[in-house]
Amino acid sequence: MPAPTARKSLGADPYAWLQERDDPAVMAHLEAENAWQEACLADEQGLRERLFEEIKARIRETDLSLASPLGPWLYYSRTTAGDEYARHYRCPRPIDGSSTVDESAEELLLDPNELAASGFLSLGTFNVSPDHKRLAYSLDTSGEEIYSLYVKELGSGSITALPFEDCDGSMTWASDSRTLFFASLDETHRPFRLHRHTLGIAGSEQVFEEQDGRFFLHCYASSSERQLILQVGSKTTSENWVVDAARPHDGFRCVAPRVEDHDYHIDHGQLDGRWTWFVRSNQAGINFALYQVLDDAQVPGRERWEPLIAHRDDVMLEGVTLNASAYTLSLREGGLPIIEVHARNAAPYRVELPDAVYNLYLYDSLEFTSAQVRLRYESLNRPGQVRQLNLVDGHQEVLKQTPVLGSFSADDYVSQRLWATAPDGVQVPISLVMHRSVVGQTVPLYLYGYGAYGSSLDPWFSHARLSLLDRGVAFAIAHVRGGGELGEAWYRAGKQEHKANTFSDFIACAEHLIEQGITRAEQLVISGGSAGGMLIGAVVNQRPELFKAAIAEVPFVDVLNTMLDPDLPLTVTEYDEWGNPEDPQVYARIKAYAPYENVQAQGYPAMLVIAGYNDSRVQYWEAAKWVARLREYKTDDHLLLLKTELGAGHGGMSGRYQGLRDVALEYSFVFKVLSVQEAGLVQQSANDAGHVPVLPQTIKNRRT
Repeated sequence: MPAPTARKSLGADPYAWLQERDDPAVMAHLEAENAWQEACLADEQGLRERLFEEIKARIRETDLSLASPLGPWLYYSRTTAGDEYARHYRCPRPIDGSSTVDESAEELLLDPNELAASGFLSLGTFNVSPDHKRLAYSLDTSGEEIYSLYVKELGSGSITALPFEDCDGSMTWASDSRTLFFASLDETHRPFRLHRHTLGIAGSEQVFEEQDGRFFLHCYASSSERQLILQVGSKTTSENWVVDAARPHDGFRCVAPRVEDHDYHIDHGQLDGRWTWFVRSNQAGINFALYQVLDDAQVPGRERWEPLIAHRDDVMLEGVTLNASAYTLSLREGGLPIIEVHARNAAPYRVELPDAVYNLYLYDSLEFTSAQVRLRYESLNRPGQVRQLNLVDGHQEVLKQTPVLGSFSADDYVSQRLWATAPDGVQVPISLVMHRSVVGQTVPLYLYGYGAYGSSLDPWFSHARLSLLDRGVAFAIAHVRGGGELGEAWYRAGKQEHKANTFSDFIACAEHLIEQGITRAEQLVISGGSAGGMLIGAVVNQRPELFKAAIAEVPFVDVLNTMLDPDLPLTVTEYDEWGNPEDPQVYARIKAYAPYENVQAQGYPAMLVIAGYNDSRVQYWEAAKWVARLREYKTDDHLLLLKTELGAGHGGMSGRYQGLRDVALEYSFVFKVLSVQEAGLVQQSANDAGHVPVLPQTIKNRRT
């Protein structure tokens, strides 16, 4: 069976015809590539099935989430063996104030397994009304991130499909539990209009429209739930509008008109028992400061902002969480996330943790009046824990630890932080984990990277990754510039005219791992997705001999052509990230690194490329065109495989078992290329499932 060869057409871009989504020839080509991928990995089918069963055996397939108290109810979800999706429930809140679920009194709120009907399903909003009588939820059934809106009456079980199209999936209740705000998308898939719908009244009212194509809008309730906030933001600039949640038919009022490069975020809560506005702003410096405004006027105008937490050159203020008795800061210092609590009538303190390298974020702020919050903590060798933190005294309690079934011990794996030196002398952090039995040996290694949008790849635990580690394969994360691990300056040093730093940092990390004797080029696999797929595409063009294999998932590799087309989703808003190639200097800069344009006649690593046919963030044709050009130019006979998920979007298949099969496919490719044998197991295990890296909330104006 020969490898598929895409025909070439006349013009500057010979593979542009692959962008004709409805052309039967395009579908035929994608199906031929899928068939080629299956044929090339046919001899690994048995291994794929064993990997799937091995990974699945680590999962507690039937499990109960932690219940979140809200008003008179506990809300929670339950997974059941064999089901792709978790079901959502509630039960009456115990009188003793505990979070113990009473299964005999529980109510089933939503069952996505019934709604999916074996197809793609993504649950967007799941938002219970303030009076707990209604559930607003949204569903994407294609992967295109276009949602249908529904309201369920929890008393009767009746469901109303709201008659609105092209919605982004957001739904926000006003205090009356009858008024909903939702956003609609323009032709470039940008949330640009905010609408107000009153239950029982036909239609909706448009309350806001954003005409600047760089700006996306988002409406949400403040922490106090007394205010509704409309944030309109680009990559570098934002503007906030507010309305009293009890008066949803009043007009939104602007807090501070947008000023280019001023990014600010607003919330409403209490400080020392007084209603207060909190504003996180970069007006005093790129790492943000926190301001306060007493709630004695309708709008907390910029002229009234008073400093609460000053800007710090060495500490990034990433976010603020509000409870009635405290405000909690999410900070980043020295490449690590920090939680700092400022409780009423108590000295500020930082949360203490057992590991030197870890992932930590505020998981659930619970109710505004709660004296506790919940944190999620994990590391490369330690499964995720949900910890309850008492805000006043700092006491922590582990409420739940993600189980790993089978013979697992965190002590069998060694996690460490390394530092590579970039060509300009900058030190680039690397997070590394391997099985203890292979420490000091030269081993196969899987290196992951991203490096865009200021997103931080803090070390995360993965049940599926144990199938690599237990076969002697190490895993590492290159925390390259363009990410946010070392603050805003680290991000800015890897974007726009500095984008080349992202690629040279990654290459420096790979070289450092080789120089330290941890791995060899013949044993090194690299991987990245979306904007991280651009990273993979760029480095295999620049240093193909440095890598044995590469995996690129939904890769943003046709950067130049995409950024030249303002009608595509995300293009205009991402001028602030990559630049506008209508400017000749920007054009030349992007063309110099764009993976598609820079494919050349040389040997390449073995490659597995994954695309989603319904992907609205990175169109399927970017991967298809890139693979076609690689087939044309590459001078080696290494595997080059393209798999297009014909029923999925940017995030891949939606079901949990479907996701595990995708991981099994990827790992079987890795083991085939590296010639890793079953006999290479360093620890026999029959063990849990894939966990994706926790990035900042996935925003629709990012190729995250």
